[in-house]
Amino acid sequence: MIRILLAEDQTMMRGALALLLGLEPDMEIVAQVTGGDEVVAAALDARPDVALLDIEMPGRGGLEAAADLRERVPGCRVLILTTFGRPGYLRRAMEAGAYGFLVKDGPVEELAASIRRVLAGERVIDPALAAAALSAGPSPLTERERDVLAVAGDGATIADIAARLHLSESTVRNYLSSAIGKTRTRNRVEAARLARHNGWL
Repeated sequence: MIRILLAEDQTMMRGALALLLGLEPDMEIVAQVTGGDEVVAAALDARPDVALLDIEMPGRGGLEAAADLRERVPGCRVLILTTFGRPGYLRRAMEAGAYGFLVKDGPVEELAASIRRVLAGERVIDPALAAAALSAGPSPLTERERDVLAVAGDGATIADIAARLHLSESTVRNYLSSAIGKTRTRNRVEAARLARHNGWL
């Protein structure tokens, strides 16, 4: 049996996935969690073969949880299953050690087949998203620029950003200016919006 951990914050979606995958003769849902910060503990306890992770969840997101699993439970293969098919998310998922990246609107038979392929060591990526990621190119932002933009996108002031990230206000201004230039936007709100849309944040 393929042992599966399911991380999805929407109760109805999680229940539907668990029910449908549970009908597969070679699959068993051994853990279900609603937030990314619960993933590693559940995986250490249930020892799944494959973890299906949503990207946007309370606590830590699926991309961060994927990186945590790679470090703490290296035998567990990660498959990202998301509504948000953004090229930047795909790149970040692969960097975090995910073996697959699928959008949620595909048929359940395709998901089940993808789980089997991931367990066999194959990479499984939504074809349209793979093409978009290749044409979009990598994120132009540094890790620190992403951190600053993520906080700025919530409407925080320069002082707020500096306090939250333990940086000086002049350093925050420099990172924001650089990020605005790289994204070719007019201000930090537009830069944050574009970066989020592209999956860079």
